[in-house]
Amino acid sequence: MGRNRTSTRAGLSVVLCVLCLVVSVWSPQLTARTFSRDDSSLVSTSTVEGRLAVFDDVWETIQQRYYDPKFHGIDWQGKRDVFRPAAARANGTHEFYEVLRQMIGSLKDAHTRVYSPDEKFDWWNPRFITVGLAIREVEGVATVVHIEAGSAAAQTGIRPGDVITKIDDLSVSDLLAKRSDTMRSRTIANILDGAAGTAVKVGWTTRNGKKKSAVLQRYWSQRQLGFNNQRKGDIAVLRLDAFTQTVALDFSKSLPDVLEGATGIILDLRGNGGGDAEAMADVASLFLDEGINLGKFADRSGASFELQTYSKRLWRMPRLAPVKLPLVVLTSETTSSAAEILAAALQSKGRARVIGTGTCGCVLAIRNRHALPDGGILDVSEFDYRTAGGVRLEGAGIKPDELSPLKRSEIYSRLDRSLELARDFLDKAR
Repeated sequence: MGRNRTSTRAGLSVVLCVLCLVVSVWSPQLTARTFSRDDSSLVSTSTVEGRLAVFDDVWETIQQRYYDPKFHGIDWQGKRDVFRPAAARANGTHEFYEVLRQMIGSLKDAHTRVYSPDEKFDWWNPRFITVGLAIREVEGVATVVHIEAGSAAAQTGIRPGDVITKIDDLSVSDLLAKRSDTMRSRTIANILDGAAGTAVKVGWTTRNGKKKSAVLQRYWSQRQLGFNNQRKGDIAVLRLDAFTQTVALDFSKSLPDVLEGATGIILDLRGNGGGDAEAMADVASLFLDEGINLGKFADRSGASFELQTYSKRLWRMPRLAPVKLPLVVLTSETTSSAAEILAAALQSKGRARVIGTGTCGCVLAIRNRHALPDGGILDVSEFDYRTAGGVRLEGAGIKPDELSPLKRSEIYSRLDRSLELARDFLDKAR
């Protein structure tokens, strides 16, 4: 088993990213590879022939590589028959890629995604289209949870805690009707999606019930991934945005100084969309003993490999003894992929108390990115994941030990209830 696992891992490039950042998300890797084409060989989606060439490449790649050969019971051939004519009729690249996303969306898989040539997504330097607002479902409604400083949205008077009621005069409640809980969350998170440079009319209700609206432009924004640490008394609060080799290295180097004099740790994974599985394993090695099984990945053929803590290889640094301070992990609906694996491992080993809300349940893995004939990119989930205890997290997520759902009143008052609960727990653990 050990020999097979080693040889399998050496031949893989696996990424666990959903990157539920401000808008969306990523997945584990050994090193992500993106294959490019010479521009002279690219087809154009301005022609029917070009659109069909790209469509067929997308459909066939998923047909051949998707981790579940039964496609969750979906008639994948039937999807081709339905969406191929729509792809041929599409008016422009944006409409064509929307057709592709509708077809792929039937898989209900946050990792299998397609990007047009202008939207190529770099897992390690996430760039995305936004109107300056991040939206989540809070108390059953689409709620603003973040506003980008300096954005046009910030000048409209909209505030975190306000409820989004209309998008281009369409009722949000109607858009969400008959959606499953998982799909509701993803729909809300991406409800303002559209092409950069286009406008969207947003209607919202304020704290005192006033109805307002504004037209906002979509634009490209980039997020810098890293980690943040602060002290709340003698408790260290560590927020990890994602798992990359650079983040894990910087985090491990700074940890001894950050924890100097601390009596407890709060690890905030609420905005962590995943990342490099090996980097996540190295972070886990800072809190768990060596050789702990972090779960197994398996593809459609049954080939598999296990992920383990392995502190001796931690970025070629001297061996670090695992931190033994009391630990709380904070989670939310946007805790995704590799972050869910870490939370599950710390929880199952009794190493940490998990506080917050249930996680995304988005735990599949990508082997390699696939270059499309027009220069676009296709990500295909080629690996399923189960914990060391055999539990499948995809579609289920992590249930916290202490549930702390976000409330609109707390957003308005800037109260972080989950953080306060974590501090109370650690104070009592001393």
